Amino acid sequence: MIMSLESIERLLLENAAIAYEGDRAEPVSSLAHALQCAQLAEWAGAPAPLVAAALLHDIGHFIETTGLADADAGDDVDDVHEARAQPLLTRVFGPAVAEPVRWHVAAKRYLVAVDAGYGAQLTPASVHSLGLQGGPMSVAEQAAFEALPFAQDAISLRRWDDQAKLPGRPTPALDYYLALLHELRLVN
Repeated sequence: MIMSLESIERLLLENAAIAYEGDRAEPVSSLAHALQCAQLAEWAGAPAPLVAAALLHDIGHFIETTGLADADAGDDVDDVHEARAQPLLTRVFGPAVAEPVRWHVAAKRYLVAVDAGYGAQLTPASVHSLGLQGGPMSVAEQAAFEALPFAQDAISLRRWDDQAKLPGRPTPALDYYLALLHELRLVN
């Protein structure tokens, strides 16, 4: 699949109403979650590529990729959405957008391991997916994660991800963030 801005927009719109995690659904739709996450990044003064990463961090849930976990496999299989999205986002936007998306799941595992209060604020869906994604990081995994060039961006993204689940929170429309994506795209 060749990823373009048009296909990104189509994936976001076609899957806008989907609630994550089956029986453990989050209280917002996928599009509301993406918009809230991007807005939180913007409010925090994040650079434009990180705002874009916040918007697109879960787009891998909607990308069908042969050889990776089946998105329709159910509630008890990790769909490796971060891995699905990373190569495509790299081609369109480069590493400043793609790498925080790639590492936002690892950031959750990291935060659970290093921040005693972090796990208590996770939603039931996030707790469930944490188990599927490997649970808290070991000390060696923590050190390897900390050494990644985009680790701090992934941690920021993870925290916005966790906060972007408030039903009814007003956000800018998708078109507002699509304009940002147009500015950030690589010329191919």
